Amino acid sequence: MYLYYLLLYKSFCAARDTFVLLKFNNKKMAKTIFITGASRGFGKLWAEAFLKRGDNVVATARNTDALTGLVSAYGKQILPLQLDVNNRADCFTAIEKATQHFGTIDVLINNAGYGLFGAIEETSEQEARDQIETNFFGLLWVTQAVLPVMRRQGYGHIIQLSSVLGITTLPVLGLYNASKFAVEGLSETLAAEVKGFGINVTMVEPNGFATDWAGPSAANATPMEAYEPVRAAFVAGMSDSDNFGNPEATSAAILKLVDSEQPPLRLFLGKMGLPWATQVYEDRLATWNGWADVSTAAHGK
Repeated sequence: MYLYYLLLYKSFCAARDTFVLLKFNNKKMAKTIFITGASRGFGKLWAEAFLKRGDNVVATARNTDALTGLVSAYGKQILPLQLDVNNRADCFTAIEKATQHFGTIDVLINNAGYGLFGAIEETSEQEARDQIETNFFGLLWVTQAVLPVMRRQGYGHIIQLSSVLGITTLPVLGLYNASKFAVEGLSETLAAEVKGFGINVTMVEPNGFATDWAGPSAANATPMEAYEPVRAAFVAGMSDSDNFGNPEATSAAILKLVDSEQPPLRLFLGKMGLPWATQVYEDRLATWNGWADVSTAAHGK
């Protein structure tokens, strides 16, 4: 009788281990990706890249009509959800719907956002609030909503679409710069807080790309004549098309990032961002070191 129960127990363990292995392999083979701002630009390109290779995608947008083509092509692989990330309650509802539908959320890509063009003095209170509300708070609400799901799972990857302008700045994009600097501080802190839960965090830092980010997707403050020279210099600096990457080329990088067992905290996209950031930090370090005696004396002891 003892031998019978021993064999039965071993059979159970073997079946359990096989189930766990199959579940693990399935998780590696087909992931569930939740993407905000999936109606255009990077969001739509990346959603289709995931769908093409067999992943499940929860694609959110303010207007889901733009997702009709993907739904027709990929059917049950995609769950389109209407979502305004500025509404915190709706963010939690969307995450709950996604979890009920697919069972898990392996990866969150916080892509929703837009650029506000205008000098800081030109920017109205409402324009400033709207920029921070979407680019920062919208990202925060979706992040907060997905964390309980990923903690229960014991794994997950949160990808925040930041920008090289979250590392350095350009004139006439002051509020956009500020929103991305805020994303950087939030996400670096988040990475330290959730590492013990098996959750990874990555900030993606694109340089300029030939999307409609600076076109129909953008907002513009009312210009003041005093800032015309600043604006003209900015436009002149944007005239070299080689500075702007091909959006389609980013998909392979995102797939590789999602599949990485040890994803980086930050990933630059494009050939311009890393050299620019390197130069900026070299200049900063030189200035800080030049004032090191003053800094140390200010400690007072």
